[in-house]
Amino acid sequence: MTKYVVDAKVVGQRMLNAVTKQIDLIAPQIAAEAVPGQFVNVQVSRRTAPLLRRPLGVAGVDREHGVITLIYRIIGEATKILADVCSGDVISVVGPLGHGFDRSAKHPLLIGGGTGLAPLLYLAETMAAEGIKPDVIMGGRTAEDLFWKDMYLDLVERMGLTTDDGSLGTKGTVMAELPLVLQRIHYDCVYVCGPAPMMKAVSAAVLEKGIKCQVSLEKYMACGLGACLSCSCQGIGKRIKVCQDGPVFWAEEVAEW
Repeated sequence: MTKYVVDAKVVGQRMLNAVTKQIDLIAPQIAAEAVPGQFVNVQVSRRTAPLLRRPLGVAGVDREHGVITLIYRIIGEATKILADVCSGDVISVVGPLGHGFDRSAKHPLLIGGGTGLAPLLYLAETMAAEGIKPDVIMGGRTAEDLFWKDMYLDLVERMGLTTDDGSLGTKGTVMAELPLVLQRIHYDCVYVCGPAPMMKAVSAAVLEKGIKCQVSLEKYMACGLGACLSCSCQGIGKRIKVCQDGPVFWAEEVAEW
């Protein structure tokens, strides 16, 4: 798949909660080819630090208008700069990068937490367009973190919500819901993205049931092209580059979370 370096025009930004934003960019070449699970590398500033690009998972695509949607948390200098760009501004974007999700499942379950729900949102959108509505379990620290529920509502069949403080849905992590769901419903594949401890726990529970599982790893990436090795981690029997070999892997391929 071709990688493009494009000057993408910002056509909108909006707050989703106190620390999370959605940005929409006109990038027709990337929009035409990006599949669920892939990411782009965004250059937030051309003149000042930080100089390295930032990887962001593709959260949605409007191919008709050539628009890609990204969702990110404002947690550092780079994302603070990105949060200040306005409609009409132009930023440099490289993509689409990495390998996406396998979409052969007929009875899928999506499990996500935090901004890990962004690439899963594009996956749910694509599956729904193909006539398959997945189920989803999403976790957050508080009810404010689960603004995602409205974005997923029309794309999924069933939705499970968990919060650490019990302010919405089941109290606890997604693991408070998962065992019960796996007892009631037969899935042929589970797709997971979010904090590493969550992905490790979910994949272990799913594989124990003999269900296929794909995970989207989140590692620090300096180049996004497999050259710098900053995102390499231990796979089964070999080192893997998350940006080039992933970010999506079958769970049994991963040894280091």
